[in-house]
Amino acid sequence: MREMSVAEQRYRAVLAVISDGRTVTEVAAAIGVSRQSLHAWLGRYEADGLEGLADRSHRPRQCPHQMPAVLEAAVLEARRQHPSWGPRRIAFEISKRHRPLAVSESAVYRCLRRAG
Repeated sequence: MREMSVAEQRYRAVLAVISDGRTVTEVAAAIGVSRQSLHAWLGRYEADGLEGLADRSHRPRQCPHQMPAVLEAAVLEARRQHPSWGPRRIAFEISKRHRPLAVSESAVYRCLRRAG
């Protein structure tokens, strides 16, 4: 006997609610998940079909505090033009040139470390 995939288990739980008319509470208790999880599966199945029940990545889609690409390019360009400048001077010069966008010394340092 083969093991069921996660998507198959979720599909059976969704079908138990939709087709068999069992309650969400009853099905959730039977398979050992929370009601909220089963409601999420029902919503994903309704929106995306069987593909919606597959495992999803937990990786964030975006990083709100990440330095904009324009600033990162400006930091790296300033370092190329002035190799002796450190994070403090680069942050000062960048903030002076790109007036509405300020950048911290630590952000410049991390940018330089990432770039090697």
